[in-house]
Amino acid sequence: MDNRRLEGRLVGSTEWKEFEATSDCRPLPGGIGNLDEFRTDFWPDFVGLTLRFFDPATRRWSLYWIDRRTGVLQPPVVGSFEGDTGVFEGQDELRGQPIRVRFLWSRKDPARPRWEQAFSADDGQTWETNWVMQMTRIGEGK
Repeated sequence: MDNRRLEGRLVGSTEWKEFEATSDCRPLPGGIGNLDEFRTDFWPDFVGLTLRFFDPATRRWSLYWIDRRTGVLQPPVVGSFEGDTGVFEGQDELRGQPIRVRFLWSRKDPARPRWEQAFSADDGQTWETNWVMQMTRIGEGK
């Protein structure tokens, strides 16, 4: 997958780094969600996982991230899909300050899903997109 990642976050950076990565997504038992393994040579020995859990009663997803750097499960972003667009938001911290985090998923082209991450330091009044992934599906999607 093609990645574009802003070098500095919420500091007015305009420098983007581009790199390739792979993602292996597989279902969790009982249809409770899926696990996505992210790897890239951009950061040697890097491994990250997204755990996604689906609540059929609310039709909402809870997405959690963990990676090898810290081994700490990050706070979730929670949301749902309306048509081909998914919006997921949550709270986190950046440099000791509270921020809002937003993931946007687009599945308008099922063979080329797109993901964007944005941060807000003003409780969602403005957003800075800091990472974009353009994926190419290989094999069957789950």
